[in-house]
Amino acid sequence: MKKILQDLSFEELENLIESSGEKKFRARQVYTALMQGKKISGMNVPLELRQKLLQEYEDEPVRIIKTLTSSDGTEKYLFALADGNIIEGVLMKHDYGFSQCVSTQVGCRMGCKFCASTLGGLVRNLTSGEILSQVLAVNALHSDKRGKAVTKVVLMGSGEPLDNYGNTVKFLKNVSAPDGINISPRSISLSTCGIVPKIYELADEGLDVNLTVSLHQTTDEGRARTMPIAKKYTILEILKACDYYFKKTGRRYIFEYTLIAGENCGSEHAEQLVRLLKGRCCHINLIRLNEVEERRLKSAGDRRAYEFCARLEKGGLSATVRRRLGTDIGGACGQLRASYIKGEE
Repeated sequence: MKKILQDLSFEELENLIESSGEKKFRARQVYTALMQGKKISGMNVPLELRQKLLQEYEDEPVRIIKTLTSSDGTEKYLFALADGNIIEGVLMKHDYGFSQCVSTQVGCRMGCKFCASTLGGLVRNLTSGEILSQVLAVNALHSDKRGKAVTKVVLMGSGEPLDNYGNTVKFLKNVSAPDGINISPRSISLSTCGIVPKIYELADEGLDVNLTVSLHQTTDEGRARTMPIAKKYTILEILKACDYYFKKTGRRYIFEYTLIAGENCGSEHAEQLVRLLKGRCCHINLIRLNEVEERRLKSAGDRRAYEFCARLEKGGLSATVRRRLGTDIGGACGQLRASYIKGEE
């Protein structure tokens, strides 16, 4: 597999172009074309430069091979990578703009039982340019409609972002670069299952993205039943790391809490959650489980979700039930990729 040109910042690309004997202004031409989602072979630069770049770099590191459109307007994509691996992403359409959920790994090794991304384990990490290219491909797809379509990015697709820390951080820097597509860090959310040391590292990066942590339970024992990571890091350790993140960035953190029937959505769980989180600068995002065929977990249902939310609000917590999008096209992480791979097999 060749290198990924989209891995480079503008400064790195400028150095590459100059070191290859090209005039400095060519770097801006190449970078602008990349940010428009163009292939190297389709750039409006001299043929000799294109040929030089194609000797070392992938022409199209990420391409959309399948699009599913939900009745609510949500679009789900299968992306093919240059090495033949498959990842997926989702574009959610809101009144304020488009929000794209991107993948950071091919598969995932975290083993969360409610997530389809982990079914085949981890295949490999994505480079920063492969993560960025997902956004560039979707922007290009919608460019005839609204220019830069994607206004918010969520790192909540396949993979654990903090398990691919270096590439994730470089992606965050490149996607928010003023001379690139310039998506503000405050419009970027990073979702993690709770790799505590990396939360501290991220806090010190100065990126100020929105931190979202998958909690899904009120005790370490209960959390470990569905999330193997809970055997390594306790809820108390996660809360301390989140407090540090808030102290360093000033950004309120968010806890995701997927409601699973018979597991974590009783009145006692709501009371425990209030005791655990009251007084902290956080928000609880309640999620109605997207059921995965290979997992036997069941959704708690709409009524239970709103009752649970009301209990949290009564207890003084900030909480909402997440709007459901793309349920008719396999909206949960990893579902489309898993079904595609199964069909290929």
